[in-house]
Amino acid sequence: MKEIFEWNRLFYNNLPANFALEVIFRSTVMFIILLLTLKLAGKRGVKQLSIFETVIIIALGSAAGDPMFYEDVGIVPAAIVFTVIIILYRSVTWLTGKSKRFEEFIEGKTECLINNGKFSIATFKKESLAQDEFFSELRIKSIEHLGQIKHAFIETSGEISVFFYEDQEVKYGLPILPAAFNKKSKIIEKDGIHACTFCGHTEEHTSGTANCEVCKKDEWVPALKTLRIT
Repeated sequence: MKEIFEWNRLFYNNLPANFALEVIFRSTVMFIILLLTLKLAGKRGVKQLSIFETVIIIALGSAAGDPMFYEDVGIVPAAIVFTVIIILYRSVTWLTGKSKRFEEFIEGKTECLINNGKFSIATFKKESLAQDEFFSELRIKSIEHLGQIKHAFIETSGEISVFFYEDQEVKYGLPILPAAFNKKSKIIEKDGIHACTFCGHTEEHTSGTANCEVCKKDEWVPALKTLRIT
């Protein structure tokens, strides 16, 4: 039967003192792995927290939790983990203040999703942002169609910021309400202004079929020009 308060086991888990070097190495490697993994997950995966902040929370939470519950995890190695994480945190913070390129790599940068009522397709592909998820964010802001939007950005926090046209400047745009958007079809049934469901570009068409002059896709929905109600 083990005795409580066996000091060597409690602080070092019966490991040699030079095991601290391995703990420093492990902490550094796991910090880098966490940082890269969350960066690959994208902004929306860590919404409202920066990737760097999320890494710190996960790393410190794990380091604090294990020695609280498991007798085979020593307190001293956990304390070393804390020290290494804080040093890495200070180092990364210093580097982000010194290098704009490094800051953009760690935190990302603000990207334009909608420009003058149309999708920035390249940005959507880069951010891996689902159209349904994006439409949901816009509907929460009482937006009915893209023609009401001058610019929309995805911030480094993952939040969507939107700048609107004045009422007199509202354009025809792609409807984002489910009932209207789901009427999309490759066959244009009525003459009028229609919106490409892929890029949001609007064109006037007669009945029949057509390809978008911007993205070359062929699914359309009648465009709207209603004003935004706030």
